[in-house]
Amino acid sequence: MRPSQSLLAAVVALATLLATAGATVEKTCKAAAGADARVDYGFCVSELGKHRDSPGADAWGLAKVAANLGVNNAGGAVRDADALLAGGDAGAKARAAALGQCRRLYFDAELTFAGAYDEINARDYAAGKEMAAEAAALARRCDDVLAEAGVTPSPLARYGEYAAQIGAVCAAITDLIVK
Repeated sequence: MRPSQSLLAAVVALATLLATAGATVEKTCKAAAGADARVDYGFCVSELGKHRDSPGADAWGLAKVAANLGVNNAGGAVRDADALLAGGDAGAKARAAALGQCRRLYFDAELTFAGAYDEINARDYAAGKEMAAEAAALARRCDDVLAEAGVTPSPLARYGEYAAQIGAVCAAITDLIVK
């Protein structure tokens, strides 16, 4: 086989692999969105589709990807809360206390999403689904803490929104596995 033919064969194989991976993500997200109204199809495809472990992953693998994305999101919130606290951007005592509480909530959410990953990996789907929901609830609680402290808009709101969405995706895909 000539080098140009080898290169062409490699390009075709790679394109086929990428198309198949995308179809798997799209198919799984479509089923998840159909089964759970909280799942945003576009968000699901966008987030799962760009993760390095998605190509070739089945529903079990994609549920783990969703849990891992939750871990990463919560970790980002912890880092942002740390930066706000360290940068003197925390302001008044009530704001600093609220940010500190949010940091703890997101740290717990990070650990809980990691636990969801571990449970799904061990094929304990009910426990994984429960932990994903708990992690999302922990993250969303931060917005309430900040609002009670008079910190609006929340500097961490995007993390809570993402946690709620990825938690719903994780739970819905986990449900697909057991059906």
